[in-house]
Amino acid sequence: MRALLYDAPGSRPRLLEVARPACPPDGVLIRVAATGVCRSDWHAWMGHDPVPLPMVPGHEFAGTIVTVGESVRLWQGGERVTVPFACGCGRCRTCERGQTHICPDQTQPGFTHWGSFAEIVAVRAADANVVALPDEIDFVTAASLGCRFATAYRAVTTQGRVRPGDTLLIHGAGGVGLSAVQVGRALDARVTVVDPSPAARARAIELGADRALHLDEFALLRRTEARSVDVVIDAIGAPDLLEPSTDVLAPGGRYVQVGLLFGAAARTPTPMGPFIGRELELLGSHGMPAHDYPAMLDLIGSGRVRPQDLIGRVIELDEASEALIGLDDTTTTGMTVVTIG
Repeated sequence: MRALLYDAPGSRPRLLEVARPACPPDGVLIRVAATGVCRSDWHAWMGHDPVPLPMVPGHEFAGTIVTVGESVRLWQGGERVTVPFACGCGRCRTCERGQTHICPDQTQPGFTHWGSFAEIVAVRAADANVVALPDEIDFVTAASLGCRFATAYRAVTTQGRVRPGDTLLIHGAGGVGLSAVQVGRALDARVTVVDPSPAARARAIELGADRALHLDEFALLRRTEARSVDVVIDAIGAPDLLEPSTDVLAPGGRYVQVGLLFGAAARTPTPMGPFIGRELELLGSHGMPAHDYPAMLDLIGSGRVRPQDLIGRVIELDEASEALIGLDDTTTTGMTVVTIG
């Protein structure tokens, strides 16, 4: 099969003919129809998030099951499917509670084993992780869900518990932030976005944000609209946002950390006084379990959210290497999806 492979951090990924992966006894092999190009892939490729080498990147994908492991009960082969980027083992206490996305023994295609920049990808614990696709959702749209949209959906609905009429403030108008805009608007929240990029702010308004502010305007909002926001989402991974954001959170408000924090940033001190006095909540959000996908897919099928509007371009596998390298440019807007086969 063809796969895009790199063998050292920052080395140019090469499109090669490689052996087809073995099917795990509890898993499936999926013929990849489409896969997203995600900045998490870029971080792994650059060595920021170390992975076993050589590695085939890719964790946002959709396709058709072609091989079924001997212990799989729910799948027969031929189904159109997608998969969360974080897959649980399906056996531990965490998975039994339905929290497969934070399983301590989780696997992630493109990080723990070869991913979806390939014609075939292996998925373990298929009964716990594979999601059937409705006929009305095409493979390219499904591939756009895998990391950013599903992560944003859970951050807004489950962790943030956003309700109609709530005020939602989102830091960052990248893939996760813009996805959160769509979900927030679908829930009839009042949505404010903060981003330094004029193009990103304009895109947020196009997708339904009520306001899109630059950093100076957020500093003003911090003073003039203190304690007025129900939910804040950090979709960037900027630890210096935590303290000023506590100033705008209303009593009982929720701060949801989605953007990844690396190194010393992951040990950011928390201003505990406001969290105690106003009973604020500090919540992490990391992907979404497979069993939560149907509600999101129903919302997409209804047309109330359109993740396909976040796709900037669709390319083929022989262009994927340049697309991954191109994420060096942090001003890139619009998701890239790779079609395969």
